Amino acid sequence: MARINVINKKEDLYFVRNSKILVPGMANQTAWNTIKLSVGDTIRVHYKLIEHEKVAGKTKREVKEETRERTQIFEGIIIAIKGSAEITVRKIGVGAIGIERIFPLISPWIKKIDVKKHGEVRRAKLYYLRARTGKAASKIEESSKS
Repeated sequence: MARINVINKKEDLYFVRNSKILVPGMANQTAWNTIKLSVGDTIRVHYKLIEHEKVAGKTKREVKEETRERTQIFEGIIIAIKGSAEITVRKIGVGAIGIERIFPLISPWIKKIDVKKHGEVRRAKLYYLRARTGKAASKIEESSKS
């Protein structure tokens, strides 16, 4: 069980496992580096990606392995928040294929999270978006809060 220390009694924010995650009191909200995230938000996750590539050397038998680091952006809608440790983000890819990715918020691979717009939903999990196609799969009302 993780040790939880109370930071601010008014807003029910907690500090979990000496990480940078702040946990609001509701199950459909979390925070990362003081950025409040909730289900229905459209976000951009910048995460570090390491690629290994085999490259032919000067001679036929010589094979070198190159390692490259780059930052990739995954933009989509938060459809689920599990505890305070991970979020599930869904986007519609090429050919109207739904792509979901689970991001652990404690991960050192996540460099930055940008909230493009706050969505207003009345569910804790938006799994019903999986059955929708086209524009309806990504259509969520924008919240008036900022």
